[in-house]
Amino acid sequence: MNRPGWIARATAVALLAGGSVLAAEVTPAWAAVGGHAATSASVLSDQPTDPAADLKAAAAQSARDYVHTIATSKLPVELRTSAWNALRNSRGDEAITEWMAPGGGYAYTKQRLKDSRVQNRSFCERVVSTHTEEFAPAVRAAAQKALKGSDADRAAFVRTGYAQAQQRDRATRESDAQHRLEVADGDREFVRGLAEHALGEQVRVAAQWALRAGATDADVAEFYGYGWATGGSLDLEAYRLHVSDAETARRAALSQLIAKAAAAEESIKGAADAARARAEAEAAWKAVSEHADAAHKAWLAEQEATAAQAENWRNIAKAAKESVNGLWKGIADSAGANQTSWAEEQAGAAESAGFWKDMFQRARAAESRVKG
Repeated sequence: MNRPGWIARATAVALLAGGSVLAAEVTPAWAAVGGHAATSASVLSDQPTDPAADLKAAAAQSARDYVHTIATSKLPVELRTSAWNALRNSRGDEAITEWMAPGGGYAYTKQRLKDSRVQNRSFCERVVSTHTEEFAPAVRAAAQKALKGSDADRAAFVRTGYAQAQQRDRATRESDAQHRLEVADGDREFVRGLAEHALGEQVRVAAQWALRAGATDADVAEFYGYGWATGGSLDLEAYRLHVSDAETARRAALSQLIAKAAAAEESIKGAADAARARAEAEAAWKAVSEHADAAHKAWLAEQEATAAQAENWRNIAKAAKESVNGLWKGIADSAGANQTSWAEEQAGAAESAGFWKDMFQRARAAESRVKG
């Protein structure tokens, strides 16, 4: 493996999932999901005469709200831009539906994230965000220069520039007693534990790379200096893309299922075989409720996972701040930031679970309504 090592490999994995490090602090991907249920409730209360039409309208507004959360999220800039374009499309709800549908704008943009130019830019951004000036000044400066340059400059940095700057930083630390970090057996054992049991896959990969055959104390020191932070960043990005992919698919399906159920309920009026029409409408609304119930349970699971990650990074941040070991200095700030980010994701998972619970209850009410 070339010198960018596990970081470059993990970057490719994350970008295939769509991950990207963004400099700006913007609203999380889940934000305003709670507002979806509120919007739905408002629409239904304003138009009580046709519950099926109301729920269909509420789903459409909720879909628009959801795409807005993507447009203002911490997801890759390509996805955010694509979401804004869908929101601004003159075809309104039709454009939103097409954007979320399989093969639509969301899926198309995800494919674009595999472009090498996108991956190279993301790699440079990630290096800047995880390599501090104190520990890796040459790497950070080279990445910043590449970001300001051309696509070719960023490709060169990924190909050889990172490794060269990494070696310069390593040589500086080795020659300067003030910057040299001693790695104790306990430090190495701690990394070994992360390599086996860390919650995040990319943190495990980073720890395993630091302990690979032929690795030295310098590799372990670099894990504490930036490898741990990089793995944590990749895990967070991968999570955000995972839930965005799943929720976009769920939202697209919800709109279709509600439209089908509303049409089935409407067909009851004047049907030659009323009993059959009611049975079909009941089955259609049941499909909606089952879909919503599954989504609700999925978000409850995400809520548990994000809570565990938030607690994990809280403990790491606390240990880093309290440690007198210089190795831990490099992880303190990023651990605190990760704790905050995972806590936000936890809150978002709870909001999303609430939205889908509301949809489930409304669909069950519709099932009962069409029974007559």
